[in-house]
Amino acid sequence: MSKINSGILDRRGFMKTTAATALAASLPLSAAKAAPKRGGNIRMGKAHGQTTDTLNPATYENGFTTALCHGQHGRLTEVAPDGSLIPELAESWEASDDATEWRFKIRQGVNFHSGKELDVHDVINSINFHRGPDSTSAVGTLVADVVDLQADGQDTVVFKLSGGNADFPFFLSEYHFSICPAKDDTIDWQSGDGCGSYVLKSFNPGVNATFERHENHWRDDVAFFDTIEMLALVDQNARTTALVSGDVDAVDRVDLKTAGLLARKPGISLQSISGMLHYTFAMSTNQDPYTDNNIRQALKYGVNREELVEKILFGYGSIGNDHPIGKGQRFFNSELEQKAYDPDQAKWYLKQAGLDTLSVSLSASDAAYGGAVDAATLYQASAKAAGIDLKPIREPNDGYWSDVWMKKPFSAVYWSGRSVEDQMFTTTYACGGDWNDTFWCHDRFQELLVSARAELDQDKRRQMYWEMQDIVANEGGAVIPMFADWVFGVSDKIALPDVMASNWDLDGERWMERWSMA
Repeated sequence: MSKINSGILDRRGFMKTTAATALAASLPLSAAKAAPKRGGNIRMGKAHGQTTDTLNPATYENGFTTALCHGQHGRLTEVAPDGSLIPELAESWEASDDATEWRFKIRQGVNFHSGKELDVHDVINSINFHRGPDSTSAVGTLVADVVDLQADGQDTVVFKLSGGNADFPFFLSEYHFSICPAKDDTIDWQSGDGCGSYVLKSFNPGVNATFERHENHWRDDVAFFDTIEMLALVDQNARTTALVSGDVDAVDRVDLKTAGLLARKPGISLQSISGMLHYTFAMSTNQDPYTDNNIRQALKYGVNREELVEKILFGYGSIGNDHPIGKGQRFFNSELEQKAYDPDQAKWYLKQAGLDTLSVSLSASDAAYGGAVDAATLYQASAKAAGIDLKPIREPNDGYWSDVWMKKPFSAVYWSGRSVEDQMFTTTYACGGDWNDTFWCHDRFQELLVSARAELDQDKRRQMYWEMQDIVANEGGAVIPMFADWVFGVSDKIALPDVMASNWDLDGERWMERWSMA
C-alpha cells in the first residue's frame, strides 16, 4: 500500500497523512495573534432554509442544512482553509498503487453526543446509506464505484473500488457523508445525534436551529462559541436589516447592490472571498426544446455575461464559460475559447434547429441566489435580440429546491463548486446522477470521467479534464454565465481567522467551528 496526503498524487504513489498534518494546517499564521477565546453566542442569518428541510444526510440541499451538518456531524476528511485535505474522523489513510483500494484508520476516543463511542460500523453504515440501486442520495454517484466496504479490525475501514480514484479521500469530505450512529443495518439520523463539535438542541425547518458546544468533543482547536442560533432569513432585506440592527451577528449573501453602503456601517465588516461558486441556468436536456443542442447553444450565445457580472454581481465575480471548473483549480482549461454575447451566432443555431424564433420560460427565485430574478430579466432582454422570447417566472422562495429545481425545465441554480474536478463533474454531470440537474448524459464525457478519475499521470489527467470542460461548455445543458465571490457581512463582535476557506460560503460553512467572539 502507498500513502496519500492532501489528495495530491505523483507517479510513484502517495505520501503519508497523519494527524500532524491537521495540526500544522491549523497553526496560526502569526504567532503574535492571540488564540481564539471560548464563550459567547453567535446569531447567524442564513439566506437558506425551507420548511421541507430534514436531518436526513441524503437530502441536504442548501446552505442552512450544510452549515447545520458541519456543526452537528463529523466526516472522515476535511478540506482545510487553504484547500488542502486534512484528517477528521479518519486519522490517516492509504491507497493501493492503482488507487482501487483505500484503507482509512478511524480515530479512537471520539464520542457521539449521546455518549456512544464512534466505531467502524458507524462509518460503514453511514457511507452505505448513500449506496445501492435504491439510493436517492445526492452523493450516490460519488460512491457508485465502491464495490465493497468492510471493517479490518476495530479501527480500519477498507473501500474497494471498481476502478482507480486518485481523489477518493476528497470525496469523503463531502458534507452529505456525515457520520451518524449505526442502527441495525442503517443509521440513526432522526434523533439528531452526532459526533460534531456542536450538539443540536432544536431544529425548526425553515425557521431556525440552536446548538450548544459539545464539551466532550475530541478536538480542542475548534468550537469556541458556547451557543449558536442560526436563523433562516431568505428575504434579503430582512437579512440585511437584522445585521444592521444587531439582531444577528453575521449574514451570508449580502445584497451586492448595497454592499458598499453596508461596508461603511460602523461595527460591520464586509468579507469577499473568490472561490468556485457559480450561477447557472439549468436546462432539462430530456425535455423539448432542450433536447436539441442547437437550442442549448443558441441560449448560451444569447446571454450577456459581462452585463450580468456588472449588474448582478457588481464586480464581485467574473464571467463563466458554461462549465463548472474555476480558474484557480488544477485542471482549468485556460485555452478554451470564451463564449461572448453574440445574437447573430444565437440566430444561426436557431436556424440549425429549424427555427426562426424560440419561446421559453425561465424559473427564478432569490432562493437560488440574490439577484436571480433580476438576472433572468436581463437575460430576457439580451435574448430578445437573438429572436428568443424568454419569459422570466418569479417562483416562491420557500420550496424552491423541492418544487422548482429539477422539476421545471429551465431554472436558475447556484453551485458552490467542489474541491476537485472529478467531484464536481461526478456530482452534477455524470449520467443518471441524482443531482444532474440538466438530466444530461454524454458517452464521451462519461468515458473521460471514468478514465481521468483513475489516471495517476497528471499531464494525462489535465488533457482529459480539458476535453471534458470543452464538452460540457459546448454540448452540456447548463448556461453558466458567471462565477461569484462569497460576500458576507460580520459584526465586529466576531473574530475571524486569518485565512478563510473558499470551497463554500462562510469559511467553507465551518464558521461554527472556526470563528469566535472578538
